[in-house]
Amino acid sequence: MFHTLMYGRHDPCAMKISLSQPATPQGSKPSGKTSDATIARKARTPRGIPNAAEPGRQSLTPEAWIDAATEVLVDRGIDHVRVDVLATQLGVTRGSFYWHFRDREDLLRRVLEAWRNRTTVQLTRRLSLAGQDARSQLRDVISLPHRGRAAARAARIELAIRAWARRDQMAREAVDEADQQRIAYHRQIFESLGFEPGEAALRAFMMYSYEVAESLLHQQGRTEDRRQRQDFLEALMTTPLKSAQPG
Repeated sequence: MFHTLMYGRHDPCAMKISLSQPATPQGSKPSGKTSDATIARKARTPRGIPNAAEPGRQSLTPEAWIDAATEVLVDRGIDHVRVDVLATQLGVTRGSFYWHFRDREDLLRRVLEAWRNRTTVQLTRRLSLAGQDARSQLRDVISLPHRGRAAARAARIELAIRAWARRDQMAREAVDEADQQRIAYHRQIFESLGFEPGEAALRAFMMYSYEVAESLLHQQGRTEDRRQRQDFLEALMTTPLKSAQPG
């Protein structure tokens, strides 16, 4: 589809005779030569993109397209994340899209990369480098779903991407990778708290499951109710299990 948009129509880069050029004398034949300026201009213009400067083409960054795609994904779903929709929303032509992305698939891949980087890679790095002990890191993790508007927006994006992942393999793989990295970080916390690896892995999965559920239910209860849930979970997750007694 997008290959057709780029290459299947009349080439808008075709050169037109300027009104300022002198007319070819009657009876004379064109020289058939192309000027060096024309060759250089064509070489600088990517195929499928108008030669004339487009408003916003140079000012729009790839991140602007990625952010716009993410907003459309959240508000309208993956089927509406299309080049024409985004171009209209950003107030530019579709041609400007191809300065930054090969095609729609390339954009979608980078939307997933940006989401994983913001919500997994950067977050776990920031928490692990904060110079806190393991107990403080655990409290920070437990509090993530309750951090105001930023947490609410992150939850909306997470829901939209998980809905997309139910029907798309590329999104499914990105979500699976993010889940694995987050759970691994949680496991490190519990190992630092003194739990053996097997039990640390189980506690990490339970902890992460709570965070995902809490991000969906964060409006349940009053502020005090949410605080009590956090305190209870911290006590539950840090209390060693008693050994089973015989008989």
